[in-house]
This record gives sequence, C-alpha cells and structure tokens, in this order.
Amino acid sequence: MKSLGALKPAFKVGGSTTAGNSSQVLDGASLVWLARRSVAIKMGLPIIGRMHSFAVVGVDPSYMGIGPAFAIPAALEKAGLSVRDVGIFEINEAFASQASMTVDHLKLSMDKVNPKGGAIALGHPPGCTGSRQIATLMPELKLGFA
Repeated sequence: MKSLGALKPAFKVGGSTTAGNSSQVLDGASLVWLARRSVAIKMGLPIIGRMHSFAVVGVDPSYMGIGPAFAIPAALEKAGLSVRDVGIFEINEAFASQASMTVDHLKLSMDKVNPKGGAIALGHPPGCTGSRQIATLMPELKLGFA
C-alpha cells in the first residue's frame, strides 16, 4: 500500500488518479451477437441472456466516467427494476475513482460489484468494454452467483 500511495498523479498535480488505480490498455477484439429470440432458435444458437433495457444519459463532461451512476438507474427504471433486484453489477472502471463514485452514488454493496474484477484487474482493450463485461458477467449469472 505504501508503494501505491507513492505513485505520482497521472493527470494533475495533487490528483488522485495514478497508474496504481487505473486500468492498463490491452490489445483485444470481441464480438457480441444480439438477435431476436426467434432468430436464435431458428439458427440453433444458444440463448444465454436477455436484454431487458438500456439507457443513454448525458453527464457534465467535466466529470469524465460518471455516466454509469446515472445510466444504471435510468435503465433499471425502464425495466421496472431497482438496484435491490440486481445480483451483480459489472461496472467498467478505467479508473478506480469512476467505479467508486458509482458504488457510492447508488449505495451498492461491494459484494455485488465486479466480482471477478473489472478493467483495472482484467485490462481495458479499447472498443471491447461491453463485450468484455458481458463475457465476464454471463458465466457468473449462469453459475447462479446472482
């Protein structure tokens, strides 16, 4: 912990974002195939999940990375759900402060957030965030951890 505390801020003097609480950038490629259930059945594809809702929200760009704190409640509301109804939250975090803000804002239990680690632990391949989150989350749900 001492060595992490000694790391220099990455963006501004006195800042809290360092190489120790940020994700590394990795190479990667991914694909998620979304289809209507009828199409998947017709093609003999396994159905491993269901998309209930999504949300797009705008946030002040001065506070980069806080979108999940506002998009999650919006998506849950559209689906008729609440934070209490969700077993696992897979929140992307290029920087620990982003996930921390979302967890605090939504009053989430850390037991329900990124149980296999998020981008800081697993890496952050540009353009693969959603696919990586789904690939990490779906096995957890299948195993009944949520």
